[in-house]
Amino acid sequence: MMDGNVAAYFAERQAGTLPGELGIQWEEVANGRASGWFAVEPRHMAPNGFLHAASVIALVDSACGYACVASLPEGASGFTTIELKTNYLGTAKAGEVVECRARLAHGGRMTQVWDAEAINRTTGKTMALFRCTQMVLWPK
Repeated sequence: MMDGNVAAYFAERQAGTLPGELGIQWEEVANGRASGWFAVEPRHMAPNGFLHAASVIALVDSACGYACVASLPEGASGFTTIELKTNYLGTAKAGEVVECRARLAHGGRMTQVWDAEAINRTTGKTMALFRCTQMVLWPK
């Protein structure tokens, strides 16, 4: 388990990877929670002109994954996602901001369950509800 807000650690680590390429910014990554955001740009859009669902998944899944690492039990070596689900309720346009708040719903020795919301910061409306289950990995 990592102590305190380790957002800067994850921001540096994501350089050159999908979250970094999408411009995701982190406000907090800590034991049991994470929050972050991105400003919607053309790179986040689908060819039909709407926000691509995968852009939202990249934000909420990264928040849950980073917070999962920050919340691992002592001695665990990592995690892997075993299930995720998203309900989409709305969208965002170019120039608007999508934010995420993730929280630990269950933190066990073998699994963690995370809930997250994607919110259009510009309108204040919830865009998506997300839940994932992470399997905690242990050294052999």
